[in-house]
Amino acid sequence: MTIAHPATPIERVPGRAWTVRLTGYADRSATVSCSNTACTMPARSKDLPALRRFAAQHAAAHAKAATVRANARCHCGSTGCEAHPDTRTQCAGAVTLILRHDPTVGRVWNVEEVCAACAPLLAHTTVIARAARPQRASTQPPAPVSVPSPAVRPGVPGGFSSPTAGPDDRLTAPARRPRRAAQRPQRRSSGRPR
Repeated sequence: MTIAHPATPIERVPGRAWTVRLTGYADRSATVSCSNTACTMPARSKDLPALRRFAAQHAAAHAKAATVRANARCHCGSTGCEAHPDTRTQCAGAVTLILRHDPTVGRVWNVEEVCAACAPLLAHTTVIARAARPQRASTQPPAPVSVPSPAVRPGVPGGFSSPTAGPDDRLTAPARRPRRAAQRPQRRSSGRPR
């Protein structure tokens, strides 16, 4: 006997990451490299400010072109959360696309798909985009049904209502007599005259 499940679980895919790196040499020249081998990089040059601008723009272009996938695993979690070793967390939450760049070093730009739990723990991070929530099947909610208000029925004394009490079945509560305060017998101590 085969049992078919109505909703197939979404298959998780590895989180993507792009690294753009500026590498300097002893002759004061540098090159820009990208982890995506299909990208075209400029030639080795001594114009470091131009190469730095190119690297920043290239990382931003990867971030702009990437569509965040809701079924992606956290890239940070796949590396054992090495980027935030002092703070451990469970990977959880929506997938976010982040750009990491430490301006004091200024040589590496990372664009990564990480979870919402890891993103705030990563230093020098800017959240670029968040994954859209997956849309459910096109089941529209049923049209609102107008429910007639129930007929007002007389209540039963005491503040309760009875669905079976009609106008002729109305019960009248007997008049309540005020309670007498219970009188306590006075204690007399034996052996002492009063």
